[in-house]
This record gives sequence, C-alpha cells and structure tokens, in this order.
Amino acid sequence: MPEESTIVLSEQEREMMQRALALARSVEGRTSPRPPVGAVLVRDGQMVGQGATAPPYGPHAEVEALREAGPHAQGADLYVTLEPCCIALHTPPCTEALIAAGVRRVVVAARDPNPRVDGRGLQRLRQAGIEVALLDEDDPLARQARELLRPFTTLVRGNRPYVTAKWAMTLDGKIAAHTGDAFWISGPPARAWAHELRDRVDGILVGAGTARRDDPWLTVRLAASSERRPRLQPPRRLVITSSGQLPPQLRLLNTPEAGETWLLIGEQVPAERRAALARPGVRLIEMPCEPTGRVDLRQALQRLAAEGLMHILLEGGAALTGSAFDCCCIDHVAVIVAPRLIGGASAPVPLAGQGLPRLSLAATLDDQRTQTLGDDLLIEGEVCYHPSSSVAGEAAEGAKNLTRK
Repeated sequence: MPEESTIVLSEQEREMMQRALALARSVEGRTSPRPPVGAVLVRDGQMVGQGATAPPYGPHAEVEALREAGPHAQGADLYVTLEPCCIALHTPPCTEALIAAGVRRVVVAARDPNPRVDGRGLQRLRQAGIEVALLDEDDPLARQARELLRPFTTLVRGNRPYVTAKWAMTLDGKIAAHTGDAFWISGPPARAWAHELRDRVDGILVGAGTARRDDPWLTVRLAASSERRPRLQPPRRLVITSSGQLPPQLRLLNTPEAGETWLLIGEQVPAERRAALARPGVRLIEMPCEPTGRVDLRQALQRLAAEGLMHILLEGGAALTGSAFDCCCIDHVAVIVAPRLIGGASAPVPLAGQGLPRLSLAATLDDQRTQTLGDDLLIEGEVCYHPSSSVAGEAAEGAKNLTRK
C-alpha cells in the first residue's frame, strides 16, 4: 500500500498546482461555510478536468474535475489545494468519488484543518491503493494554499469568522480630517483593489457611527476583467448598532437590490425602534450587550459564524476597529498608506478603543507583504497578538499556528 510522502514538484506539476490555486481563488467568498478549493486532473501530461468548490450543496472541486474528465479520470493524477474530504456533509465524500473513478495519484497542497478530516482523507485514499503526496509545508504553493484556508480554519477551529480589517490612512496616520472629510484618502488603483478584497468575503461590517456619517453602499464594484466566478448573492452588509438609532433614509436600509443588510442590534432596543428599521432586505439580529451597553463583539462574530459567514471585512471607524483589536478579533490587516499629510490633533486615527499599555505588548504582523497601488502603499499581514495581552490573544495566536501546520 503506497505511503503518504512529501514531494518536490516538477515544473509541469507546479503549473498544474498553480492552476488549482487560481481556481480556488476564483471562488473565494462564494463557498462559505466550505473552503474554496481548486482541483486539476492530469493524464499523460494533459489536463483532462478541472473544478472549483461550488456554493453550498453543490459539488466539491474534485467532483467537478471528475465530471469534466469523464472516463479520462481513470489512471489520472489529481492536483488539489486541500485534502479530499472523507465525510458526508451536504455531499458524498470526495475520497469515494476519486476511488470509484480510478484516479492513480493525488497530490495535495494542504491538509484539512477540520478535526473531522485532518489526515483521514489521505489515509482513506492510501487504503484504497492510491498514491498520495503532500507538498512540503515550506513550499510557496503550500503556503498559498494554507493562506486560502485561513478563514475556514478560523471557522472550524475558533467558531467565529476570520476578520480582515481594512483602512486607508495618510502618511501621518489619519483616516479623515478633523472635520470628518475622508473622500478620498487613497487613489483609484487602491480603491479598485479594495473592491477586489470585498469580493472575496462573506460580509462587510461597519458600526452605526460609520453608517450615519458616511452613508455607505457597502457594495462590490469589480473591473470588467475580473476572473472570479459570479456570486449567488453579494456580501452581506453588516451594521452593529447597540442603540438601533439609524436614520431611516440610509442607503443600507433602502437598497434591497444591492444586497441584504443585517443589523446586529442591541437586545435592549425598544420594539418601536426595531419596527421603524424593519423593511424589505433588512434583517434584525438581536445581540446581547456588554455592561457598557455595547453589543458584545465576540458573540456577534459567533452568531455570524452560525449563520454560515466565514470571512468578514471590517471597514468600521476607529471605535469599532479599536474594539475588535482590544478583544483580539482582528486576524488580518490590509492598510493602504497614502503619501499625504493632513495633521490635526483631533483628526481620527485607525484604532481607538482601550489599546495596549506598553509597546512591548504590541501586536506584530506575520507573513507581511507590501505592494504599490498607484501612488499608495499597501501593507498586509496576519496579526500576531502578544500572549500576555489577553486570553483571547492566546487563542487567536493558537488559531494562527494551526494554519502554519
């Protein structure tokens, strides 16, 4: 019986795995609560089938690739970004489909972080006589596969969505002028990139203050050249409002054609105020509040996870982003720095909240990367909290470590 082994790919094999990764990226934000996966079948050096994860209740990537390959799957090699599943959840196990199709060899970029799978899929394939190879964890393609899995890992291991906090700021660290004017800090290329980011998530979250001040649409506007697959529905537009005090004319409350708006509303909000917010396309979700009267952010995120949301983009102001940082609920940051100076002691900065008492406790970034977007600079990375900053910080760092294994 063949044993699982790590493998160094040939140039042609790397091209096949790169294609599988591209397929997975094409369905980010479209598969939750399942991970985005890409699969490519190769026989006699030729690609005979390819697939990506369908929305819930649809086929997994491996099954899509098998369907396209038909009888050519017999004796073929599969290149897949995630370990094939061995459990029945909405669809039959992919391992059984691969065995039945007569696939010869399976090359996997990353193991499944779901505790119900996590190596069992590979074991099932080996038991059926299929050769199994796993990319070395230091291979750049393996790292890319684990990066795609981070939202799913956070969901299945941490019982909450993965949170990306995004903001644009001036060179002196301001997200708006002291008058509140913030349009536009960043240039057109950076704003186009931000819409690409929005298209990769399940929901876009702001606080009531941002909703009142900016009256945002929270929609996705992609370039015509985008290679991502069509969405069944746009990202949910999410607003945390402890008091329920939102102007009735807000775009978020009056544009159901642009997508659903979910209001995470404090449990103490009076019935008449809730009734004033109820309308087509708006869903009210009652949430418990902290002693301060604010909606409990951790419980709000857990509720969103229970609703099937796997990746949340936080575009709130300093108060909400600061609160998320204080409770160690920010997993990834994407910061656009514009070469502008605005000054002003009262001009808002990205993070408010309580903050950390000492610089030695500062959170740092792992997997940091930068790129230029026109005149602006994008800085991204995974947030690594100091173990002493809070109990939640230890849990968050533990979830990060899982994605590196």
